[in-house]
Amino acid sequence: MNAPSPGSLRLLPQALKQALAQLELRALRLGRGPCPLCAGALQLRFSFDPLGTRCLSCGASAISMAIGSVLQQVAPDLADRRVLELSSRGPLHAFLGRSVAGGSGSLSDCEYFDDLEPGEWRGGVQCQDVQRLTHADASFDLCTHTEVFEHVPDDARGFCEILRVLAPGGLMVFTAPLFERPATLERARLEAGEIVHLESPSYHDDLIRGSGQVLVYRDYGLDLPQRIQDAGFGEARILRVADPAGFGCVHPVIVARKL
Repeated sequence: MNAPSPGSLRLLPQALKQALAQLELRALRLGRGPCPLCAGALQLRFSFDPLGTRCLSCGASAISMAIGSVLQQVAPDLADRRVLELSSRGPLHAFLGRSVAGGSGSLSDCEYFDDLEPGEWRGGVQCQDVQRLTHADASFDLCTHTEVFEHVPDDARGFCEILRVLAPGGLMVFTAPLFERPATLERARLEAGEIVHLESPSYHDDLIRGSGQVLVYRDYGLDLPQRIQDAGFGEARILRVADPAGFGCVHPVIVARKL
């Protein structure tokens, strides 16, 4: 196997603390396969969690690499698409930026800040709430997001908003934790601005808010495509993507199209 590139060596110290915290010795493995986001050849698996596999060149997780693989299939003309990405950082964001730079396309990004109104800015990053986007109708050809919608209080409203800002024929390509059960489990809901817990509270980590700070409102089941179609998308499907290094992991990516 080839040695990691100088770029990957710069990334390693940055991710070292996270890797050590998640390290599972039984999972530790180095594999070879082309990263869809940067074409790097080496991936390191340090835990069995989907976030525990990383490209050693760009730092992409197995989840981000799965989205990249699907984008190669469903949006080969990415350079000419107007893209909305619901984050402002990370390897997928960098890949999208590189992809549109050589064509007529564009990339708009955002974050959700609890203390800002949608459309306001902080540090050069625009705040957006996917339940009430400030973008005009039919502004984009593609919307991507990674592990976002399980944290959206009203996901039906969020899907409707993405549908609104997509042009006809536009795509939504995303991931969310998907459980192999028929129906989605609602864990919490908002009532008159107050959180009502229907199950024991579950939280995820977030780069902005920190470890264990973001409430999970639902655990999606296999009915997720139908939930998306109920919001108005013409079609929605789950694609299952094997990791490029052959670690035996398969990651679901959801693709929906506006007719």
